[in-house]
Amino acid sequence: MDRSTVRKYRLAGMPVTPRFPPDLIPAMRKTLRSINVLAFPNVQLLDVSGPVQVFASANEIARQRGLAPCYEPRVIATEPGTVMSSAGLGLATYPLPSGRSPSDTFIVAGGRGVHAAAQDAALLRWVRQHAAASRRVASVCTGAFLLAAAGLLDQRRVVTHWAHCHELVRRFPALQVEPDRIFVRDGQVWTSAGVTAGIDLALAMVEEDLGRSMALDVARELVVFLKRPGGQSQFSAALSLQQDDDQFGDLHAWIVEHLSVDLSIAVLAARVGMSERSFMRHYRAKTGKTPARAVEQIRTETALGLLVDTSLPIKRIAARCGFGSEETMRRSLMRAIAVTPQAYRERFASGQGEMQRAQ
Repeated sequence: MDRSTVRKYRLAGMPVTPRFPPDLIPAMRKTLRSINVLAFPNVQLLDVSGPVQVFASANEIARQRGLAPCYEPRVIATEPGTVMSSAGLGLATYPLPSGRSPSDTFIVAGGRGVHAAAQDAALLRWVRQHAAASRRVASVCTGAFLLAAAGLLDQRRVVTHWAHCHELVRRFPALQVEPDRIFVRDGQVWTSAGVTAGIDLALAMVEEDLGRSMALDVARELVVFLKRPGGQSQFSAALSLQQDDDQFGDLHAWIVEHLSVDLSIAVLAARVGMSERSFMRHYRAKTGKTPARAVEQIRTETALGLLVDTSLPIKRIAARCGFGSEETMRRSLMRAIAVTPQAYRERFASGQGEMQRAQ
């Protein structure tokens, strides 16, 4: 029906309603969850961009569904403008929010510059105040060092990059570090493992806020696991066995070279010249593990490397690593990373043409 007909018969024309009425826009803005990611000079680029992209993708998917955006992600810094990441790429930043503008979610990134940032007394005071006013506080990778320096992680279960877990325990003994976790949530405080684990953490936050369906769509958009299989120990090498004085370092090196032989308590104790009872006591005191558990860990980590880097049959890998049988190795991998040998190889192995040491 054209406009002349409407005017002639004095008919009411259908109004053209905007997608979001003007009077709803202020309300929409109030419902946006503010995501503030703290950056500093020499910040790890992916610690910042990974989580930010997760929240930005959630907004885009919401728009595609005809819904209002959900998040307002920003990168903040003590000196707004541009912060240079350790990758040499500058990040545009906003000033630190005032006390009247708390974050819904406050995330501290990590990177090479985190230790210098953790020595800034004024920044630590602001972090403590802002975290107290925020609904949710998190760190990515070594960002845990800054939260710990601010006193926000004492007595909490936390994680950081596997290569820095021991240092975090040494510097902040009041923390309960769980070195194999991809991320840990303890109340309103979340911490994640190294670098890309910030994406896992952000996806878990989206799932908590908006449901599994949205989080799964974001994961698909970014081509990542919604819940990554296994822990971060699959990317490390006997990290939890290394100690300051490394009393048993030579023993561990010998174990790695003799995985297929008898590695009983009697054999290991004789190797270091101790009685079995004394060896058990001293070993557990130094490493926090029993010798049997340590041997299983070394065997498991070696098997993971062979699964990824070689085309050896799984049965031969089990024998080479001293598991005795393929089923024993499968059970060990399931305990360690909750993934079977075949599934691990399919997910992480190089192309067959690139595999080495196949003999």
